[in-house]
Amino acid sequence: MPIPTSPPAAERQLLRDTVRSRIRDAIVDGTLEPGERLHDDELIAWLQVSRTPIREALGDLVRAGLVEMAPNRYTRVATPRAEEAIEAVQTLGVLFGGAVRLAVPLLSAGVTAQIVAGIDACLADLDAEDGPALNAHTVALFSTYVDHCGNASLQRVCRDVTDGLAYKLRLPNIVQVLNWAGMAEQYRLLRQATLDGDPITAELAAEALHELPGERPAPARGGGPGPVAAQPVVGAQPVVAT
Repeated sequence: MPIPTSPPAAERQLLRDTVRSRIRDAIVDGTLEPGERLHDDELIAWLQVSRTPIREALGDLVRAGLVEMAPNRYTRVATPRAEEAIEAVQTLGVLFGGAVRLAVPLLSAGVTAQIVAGIDACLADLDAEDGPALNAHTVALFSTYVDHCGNASLQRVCRDVTDGLAYKLRLPNIVQVLNWAGMAEQYRLLRQATLDGDPITAELAAEALHELPGERPAPARGGGPGPVAAQPVVGAQPVVAT
């Protein structure tokens, strides 16, 4: 019988995933900078694969929001834009809030300690007004909640979209674009609610951190967290990044 010369579908899929991961990592770690053109021949030389898995991987990264493509014109690393930041952070809030609510009752002592350390790192970033570090630490923090939420469908959705949405927040003026002032208190409430095993307060704190309007958890008179009515969050007017 004739021997097929094309690789099996599973092998092609694995190669596509590997290529996507390597390009994604180069974008996330800054090796490939915003706006940088992505040429097939250079990617082939770098990754040592054929054009097909590269084009498939780039298509995936376009859908994820990490790459921009205009047929017959350019393929380039996406450029974060200030006017997209609020929508991106709110979308993350919807996803992460649900993950937090599901995860908190399931957390082991070891994972809880890991989360508390992550929140402390975010608080230190806030004190330093270090937007890029806060972005990275916050994504890592909420990814821990996602990993332990016990919902495989939500985990898949979060893993598909988190990179692209978080990338939209990589702005030099992110401190001015988002509502920075109230974040520290919400991080502290998230930490305490996680330690207390209180999924509702933890979810509300997570959503408040992501600019979602509605009822906010706030310290009650006795010192513990308690919900209070709040007006919708109004972030600073977007300042176009340079």
